Amino acid sequence: MLDYREFDWKLIGAVLALSLIGILLILSAQYHADSDYLRSYYERQALWLSLAVMLFAVIVHLPLRLFDFSAYLLYVVALILLVLVLFFGSTKMGALRWFSFGPINLAPSDIAKLALVFALARFFAYTKLGVKSKRRLALSGLMTLIPVMLILKQPDLGTSLVFFIILFVLWFWSGLSPWYLLLIISPLVSLIAAFHWLPWALYIVLLLVFLAIIRPGPVFSIAIMVFNLAFGAVTPFFWGRLADYQKMRILTFLDPGRDPRGAGYQIIQSKIAIGSGGVWGKGYLHGSQARLDFLPERHTDFIFSVLGEELGLWGTILVLVLFGFIFFRSIRIAARCRNRFASYMVMGAVAILFFQFLVNIGLTLGFMPVTGLPLPFVSYGGTSLMLSWVLIALIVNAGYHWQDY
Repeated sequence: MLDYREFDWKLIGAVLALSLIGILLILSAQYHADSDYLRSYYERQALWLSLAVMLFAVIVHLPLRLFDFSAYLLYVVALILLVLVLFFGSTKMGALRWFSFGPINLAPSDIAKLALVFALARFFAYTKLGVKSKRRLALSGLMTLIPVMLILKQPDLGTSLVFFIILFVLWFWSGLSPWYLLLIISPLVSLIAAFHWLPWALYIVLLLVFLAIIRPGPVFSIAIMVFNLAFGAVTPFFWGRLADYQKMRILTFLDPGRDPRGAGYQIIQSKIAIGSGGVWGKGYLHGSQARLDFLPERHTDFIFSVLGEELGLWGTILVLVLFGFIFFRSIRIAARCRNRFASYMVMGAVAILFFQFLVNIGLTLGFMPVTGLPLPFVSYGGTSLMLSWVLIALIVNAGYHWQDY
């Protein structure tokens, strides 16, 4: 029998507060919508929250060994779902990302995020390979790359990045040096820098100096240089393979003013909304950007803009503090857990929540390209809300059993 007094109620309370704030913001975002269907979004979000809390209550009662033993099975099931959605999924905005069951849409990519956390947590918890073992890095990288390739076929570049963040965070948590992590991701930097020969040449020189300083070994150094040169050489091919909307998102991120009435419209209106809120905001339900329909996707991708406009600086600080508190408590639980699988699982959950939080707020401020990643607990969306509460349930469960081996 569980002793409910030992649950991390402060963490649970912070998550519940964010979820309730999200419902209020969704109500405000669609308050002046033309149809009853749009105005009732907050009611559906409240229903999803009720279901998410019930699912939370179930998961905190499940033994962690159940997730440990079934980790690879769940991973295989997630891969099967990612394959099936390419053939039987519903097409929305040019992407095959969802299974539609009437009014309910299920995104297999969200299930795959959770499955990858379990699979990598089990792998790192039980592998006998050394931290810097190339086989260890290759196997964990392959486990991540398989679902990423399937998600890129949908296509969904933003979601695919979450999987790499999970891998990098667990690499670091398992003891891999931050310097090695920088070298591993360096080919991506080369890919970006190679859009012009001058920054790419400077980057290659700096990379050579960095390798000479840390001396990771001749084989590793040569491999890093080969990969960096190769990634730089394929930049034109990579750019050609991107979908038109993905190219426009990148170009608009670099210069929103290049298409102020088209692709840059969202970022410009988001900045106007947040900036016009000032310190105290315009008041709840009184945001002009939402009322006049200037701000697109205001109940999902740009829900933080609604917050900034209506509640101002103090409202955004409140939400940021709640998120910061959640991340602090979660990382502390990961550090306390004696069970290695539980510790890795918690850090994988934190990686998902933190990356989506960082990217979503970054895109509303114009610091990140528009990716479609929701703000956890706050943005409208049943699958996203359920996933976020499942992650918190796993964290709370691990925190309760932190002394178990």
